[in-house]
Amino acid sequence: MERQYPHPFEVTLEEALRIQEDIRQKVSLEFPLKDEAVTLLAGVDVAYNALGQAVAVVVVLRWPSLEVVEVASGVHKPSFPYVPGFLSFREGPAIEEAFRRLSVVPHLFFFDGQGIAHPRGVGIASHLGVLFGLVSIGVAKKPLVGHFQEPGEKRGSFSFVEYRGKRVGVVLRTKDCTQPVFVSPGNRIDLEKAREWALKTARGFRLPEPVRLAHIFSERLKGGEHSDRSESLGL
Repeated sequence: MERQYPHPFEVTLEEALRIQEDIRQKVSLEFPLKDEAVTLLAGVDVAYNALGQAVAVVVVLRWPSLEVVEVASGVHKPSFPYVPGFLSFREGPAIEEAFRRLSVVPHLFFFDGQGIAHPRGVGIASHLGVLFGLVSIGVAKKPLVGHFQEPGEKRGSFSFVEYRGKRVGVVLRTKDCTQPVFVSPGNRIDLEKAREWALKTARGFRLPEPVRLAHIFSERLKGGEHSDRSESLGL
């Protein structure tokens, strides 16, 4: 996987703001695929090890079985400081390293983080989505912006996240009587499709399976099991 929109990650905060504004204008909310054309999904998560390195994992799943077929990882010591709303500048290099180790390009990427439900409309799912031309969805455990009502307790219940007069995400109950997740379009997908895909990939857990498995692998790898290659699991 190669970038379609080049920019450095090692930048000042002022430069990062300009980059985000440029990327925001490139975000698309038009889904280019038929649902039946989607056969590979990916989950993206980043954990931090004891050395302060970002350990990124991309887990590729076959759809609809959700069988894991490939796991790729990347490690990078962040140079950009921790500033809320600028996560992609810290974690982007490690994710890019993992992307470049993939042997396939999944049709749909789920990121542990925000999409357009972000102060400037450019969460990590949108930023990396534009950078690599991906269809991407942000799935977060808590909101970053906007106001919303608590959805019903049944699986599939949802309410909209509204920010500056626009619907930028949904609060989605993926399991009965469990805390909801916050889903927003990243790039090349609309809000309704993002909600649909997040719900149908949640199989008995709060998090959709691509994000849940990526989190499991990133936590495992941050403890020292990192490999400098992509591991194929039967693709």
